[in-house]
Amino acid sequence: MTQTTVDPAEVAKFEAMAAEWWDLEGKFKPLHMMNPIRLKYITEQIAAEFGRDLDNDKPFSGLRILDIGCGGGLLCEPMARLGATIVGVDAAERNIPVAQAHARQSGLDIDYRWTTAETMAAAGEQFDVVLNMEVVEHVADPLAYLTACQQLLKQGGLHICSTINRNPKSFAVAILGAEYVMRWLPKGTHEWSKFITPDELYDLIRKGGLDPVDRKGFVFNPVLWTWSISDRDLSVNYVTASIKR
Repeated sequence: MTQTTVDPAEVAKFEAMAAEWWDLEGKFKPLHMMNPIRLKYITEQIAAEFGRDLDNDKPFSGLRILDIGCGGGLLCEPMARLGATIVGVDAAERNIPVAQAHARQSGLDIDYRWTTAETMAAAGEQFDVVLNMEVVEHVADPLAYLTACQQLLKQGGLHICSTINRNPKSFAVAILGAEYVMRWLPKGTHEWSKFITPDELYDLIRKGGLDPVDRKGFVFNPVLWTWSISDRDLSVNYVTASIKR
């Protein structure tokens, strides 16, 4: 397995939590809480780019989608239900059997692999959509990683990338709040210095050969205990959409 941008220390963190992917009250509770708005953004972007009607039974039929850093399959399973041919890959080996077992229990046919974006790009694999959600802040070389994502896309393909902004608020919320106060995540899950600002990510995406076309914030309301999508507030979690022209 080629590990050009894989950070072994980051992989070890997620391997240690692998068994908890589908525990709604476990270490991945924040992702389960965020997942509905992630899916809303992803499905709307795919539908708009490829002219699909989300009211249809299988709107993503005929689309080949790659989820890099798939973990236990929280995004792969909904994409499969929407009719896509989905491949989920992860650099953390222990995540794959967890994802495979849950897909079998759910009656879903999903191609899960222990590999990297670089390895798949080198093999010439091509996809209509590449999902790159909460991964770029964990790799050793973001530009090389995003370049591999670009290589994996067909011409006209869609790349969706979410990550965490780097500012005092993100340190307070994503690290102090999530890891130390709420204890949603183990201490040390994130490194603030590896967070990426929206402008920096746009620059990296362009250097990687993609054309950024949209960015939104994922905003948590601690009073209502809900997540929402914002056009303006990208201060902590945010997502981008880019096209391979």
